[in-house]
Formats: sequence, structure tokens, C-alpha cells
Amino acid sequence: MKNFGIDINADVGEGVGNESELMPYISSCNIACGGHAGDTSTMTEVVKLAKQHHIKIGAHPSFPDTLNFGRVNVNMSSRDLYNSLKQQINALLTVLHTEKADLHHLKPHGALYNLAAKDKKTAKVVIDVIKGIKMPIELYVPFNSVIAELAKLENIPMTFEAFADRNYNDDLSLVSRQNENAILHEKEAILKHVLNIIKHQKVTSINGVELTLKASTICVHGDTKNALEIIKYLSDNLKAKGIQIH
Repeated sequence: MKNFGIDINADVGEGVGNESELMPYISSCNIACGGHAGDTSTMTEVVKLAKQHHIKIGAHPSFPDTLNFGRVNVNMSSRDLYNSLKQQINALLTVLHTEKADLHHLKPHGALYNLAAKDKKTAKVVIDVIKGIKMPIELYVPFNSVIAELAKLENIPMTFEAFADRNYNDDLSLVSRQNENAILHEKEAILKHVLNIIKHQKVTSINGVELTLKASTICVHGDTKNALEIIKYLSDNLKAKGIQIH
């Protein structure tokens, strides 16, 4: 019998304030560092919680756009984007240094994540940023994406990510949040969705097409309205099925 294991991550430090409740059920977190949300105070608070619960810490930079919560593409030069991402990550690194904690990974947020998955120019900026960090950290990326291909060429360690609370299109892109069926809320449906990814490396698109989707980490968005219910249900049921969360 094959042994299964999965990392469960959540986007945190985004102003929701549910981090202390989420932490017992996740194994890694992505901390907003000023681009779409977050400041020194929230980063410090979340880092302390992550340390307390032995959670892997990631930077969650985005387009510099708090007005749209980083969920809209911003037209900016590669240099300006690079400088913004560097500034955001350095802000978190400063907090980590103060709190004597380590950076484990980097995961772009929102529109930046989705654009880097398909646009080589944007993906290259993210790759250049991670190359400039000068420490061995992982990159959380979508399976079969442009940024994953570039990371492989640059020998950057990466972890394929899938989303527990999002529906997929036929090309493995996420269904736009502007669509009613973009977000999954029913915990039973989410568990079925996640088990299919973990056990069979498959996901069913909104059009009923079964697609290959490899993932070693599963994300639940911290701002999904019933995020705590989803994460607790996933954690309890995955463990009950012998799937280790690590």
C-alpha cells in the first residue's frame, strides 16, 4: 500500500486575522509582505505564530496594488516589478532575522502568480528575484507552468502546488474569481477534489475534463469565507485516511 503525504499551506497576514486558528492545521504558510496586504506588525505577529506551531514560512509577494488586493495585473516594467518584489521580500527577511526564523519558500500572490504561470517575461522576474536571495529556498509553482519550466532550467528547487478551494479550467489555469464557480466552499467536495489530486494526480475541470495535476502542497486561501472549517475538515479527514500532513 502506497504511503501518501501532503503539505497544506495557507495565505496569511492578509488582514483576516484568523492565523492563530489556522496554524494548528497547516504545515506551511505564505505571509503577505506589503504588496497586496501586510506590514511589519502583521508579519511579526504571523512569524511568531508560525514559529510556535513549527510551520514552514514563505514570502507571499505580489504586484504592488493594495487597492485591488493584488488580484489585477499591473502594467509595470520588469525592473520596477523586480525592485518591488525584492523590497517586499526584504521586509519579511528583516522580520525573520529579528524573530530568529528562516525563510523556507517563496510563492507569488494572486494576479502575479497567475501571470507568471503563463508569461515568460513575468516568470523570469520572479526567477531573478529568487536567484538574488542568496539562500536555498523553494519556489511554490503550478504544475506544467511557464515559471516551473524556467525554475527547472535554473536549478531552483520547486514544489508543485494545487488549490483545494479553487476550480480549474481545461488548461489547468484557475477559474477567474469573477465567475460564480471559481471558489469551492463545500468541504465534502473539497475533500474529494484534494484526494483525487493526492492519490491519482488528477483534477476534474469545470467542463468535466480529467487532467493530470501533480502537487506536493495544497493551498487553502486564508480569506476564503469558511477557510478554518475547510482546513480543519481536510486535516482531520486526510489524517483519518492515513495521509500524513508535513
